[in-house]
Amino acid sequence: MSTTLSIPPEGALDFVSLGAVVHRLDPGIIPFRKATQCSIHVSGGEFNVAANLADCFGLRTGFATAMVRYPIGDLTAERVRAMGVKGFYRHFEHDGVRGPNMATVLSDRGHGVRAPVVFYNRSNEAAALLKPGDFDWKDVFAGGVRWFHSGGIFAALSPTTPELIVEAMKAARAGGAVVSFDLNFREKLWRVSGGADQAVEVMNRIVENVDVLVGNEEDLQKGLGLPGPEVERKSKLDPSAFFAMIDVVRKRHPHVKVVATTLRDVHTTNRHSWSAVAWVDGQKHAAPTAELDVLDRVGGGDGFASGFFFGLMAGEPPEEAVKLGWAHGALLTTFPGDTTMASVEQVRAFASGGSARIQR
Repeated sequence: MSTTLSIPPEGALDFVSLGAVVHRLDPGIIPFRKATQCSIHVSGGEFNVAANLADCFGLRTGFATAMVRYPIGDLTAERVRAMGVKGFYRHFEHDGVRGPNMATVLSDRGHGVRAPVVFYNRSNEAAALLKPGDFDWKDVFAGGVRWFHSGGIFAALSPTTPELIVEAMKAARAGGAVVSFDLNFREKLWRVSGGADQAVEVMNRIVENVDVLVGNEEDLQKGLGLPGPEVERKSKLDPSAFFAMIDVVRKRHPHVKVVATTLRDVHTTNRHSWSAVAWVDGQKHAAPTAELDVLDRVGGGDGFASGFFFGLMAGEPPEEAVKLGWAHGALLTTFPGDTTMASVEQVRAFASGGSARIQR
């Protein structure tokens, strides 16, 4: 079995992801119990990566999801287009009362010692209705795709979404694409989707088809049911616990070639220490540590994943790919919303040691 990641040099699309897209209501620093207005951000772990890769890094990306024919669906589809992403949709009709709906995520930003609060309204969510056979993968991957991606949030939505992920991954692999998966373990979602044992069974079955795995040690332990290592960690930025789990991951899934994650020490809502690490083809790589003044932390992990994937697809050395992911994730926390507003020039400048001095 090859242990080296082999990325196709070209394809009609560089990257395709599959998942749920949501609209996030954001009242800023005001808690919802006192809010009088909200911003709307279109988001979703799988969509964010496709959007970042297109808008910041200039790649040709696509996104497969459910889309409802009603105004919130129209808003969502417009934002997908605006980020330069090609949509592949299974359309649903809204009945005018109950749905199916585009899911809502509600999240204030918190401030200082007050943490952000995230909760959901995913009742009758269209994406949870997606099932194998809803997409013509030969059409989606026509002309070739270099990289396919999905995630654990989508996997947690219903009994049919994991089966669709596996179907898509097998089609992507048959076409030669690299396959990645962000474990993104969300206890609230799995609590209503079969619980911890169900999460472990589902996630392991998906990861059997994966080359590149994104997730921290908690994701690996809770999502894959892997035992935690007996490692004394000096701080949340110490990668020793993460690297100690790689042997455990490889014993369960020896085909996995890359595992990566962010490291974050949250001092206050607006002050984080930030780093990232990756195990690539048997080698360990770590980014520097940055002190972040955070505006909106949601989407930072997806920002890392997209910058890291870009670096690998661009043929950068793994240590440089990790720094690009780290830099992009850091910059993303300085913008409102879940998707990027950075340019690739800003990312490369920060990754190479740039500062926040004014640009004239």
